[in-house]
Amino acid sequence: MAPASTLTGGGNARTIHTAACLIIGDEVLGGKTVDTNSAFMAKWCFSLGMSLKRIETIEDDESEIIEAVQRMSNRYDFVVTSGGIGPTHDDITYRSIAKAFGLPLKLHTEAYERMKKLTKPNKKQPDFSWDVDSPAKTARLRMVELPLDESRDLESQALFPRDELWVPISVVNGNVHILPGVPRLFESLLEGLKPFIVDRLVDPEGEGICRVIISTPLPESSVAGYLTELAAKVAPKGVKVGSYPRWGSKNNSVTLVGRDRDYLESLVPEVLVGVEGKRITVEGEDDEPEQP
Repeated sequence: MAPASTLTGGGNARTIHTAACLIIGDEVLGGKTVDTNSAFMAKWCFSLGMSLKRIETIEDDESEIIEAVQRMSNRYDFVVTSGGIGPTHDDITYRSIAKAFGLPLKLHTEAYERMKKLTKPNKKQPDFSWDVDSPAKTARLRMVELPLDESRDLESQALFPRDELWVPISVVNGNVHILPGVPRLFESLLEGLKPFIVDRLVDPEGEGICRVIISTPLPESSVAGYLTELAAKVAPKGVKVGSYPRWGSKNNSVTLVGRDRDYLESLVPEVLVGVEGKRITVEGEDDEPEQP
């Protein structure tokens, strides 16, 4: 484990250019649960102009979590983890990330008070009391014992984006944001995080990243040469050209992705001719079944 002093987290003030997503959970790797959180984050990052560079899925294993979160925190400006922060024995995300950065786990008072206030009574635990020590209370406390660095501003290390939720977003090393794996909670908290980071985006006032989709009846092999030349021409302008087959359909997709919408629009007439295609709004909207 690398000591915290060797890591280059840099704090919450850094401009966000790049992002990464770490999905933690044996149930995902075992096929028990389908991961939808990484797809949601990908769309979220795209809408805000963040370049999502990496998505990884790892098991509930301390050494795996430590290695992955240290590497991602060093390499990317904005990191989100999903999963492993519940009350059971295999929910080890807080503990593992605390070890990754040499931090203690401490009861977060505000999160605890919010938990007590907002948690609904459980019919299967009719005798539960916050005032009496019990295995059930100990299990719940695990969810509000956060990795805390007393040398940093404590308010910035636990964010509460939703008034109706007690669940905090724990922020570690300035750029690692720990979220629950439950999709409903993950999506709500991630959406609520926008106001906390908007001033750090590359283009806070802009439209994020733009995408143009063009449908072509030509096979990929027919347009490969043209698209190779196009990609080389537009790369200096920060535009990426993509080509995607749509299996079972007569048409394939060509995409132009970049930050300069005006420049992307200027390319459209040329590309329409080059691939003998037409512009569409949503991929697949013009699908026709491929004839046998």
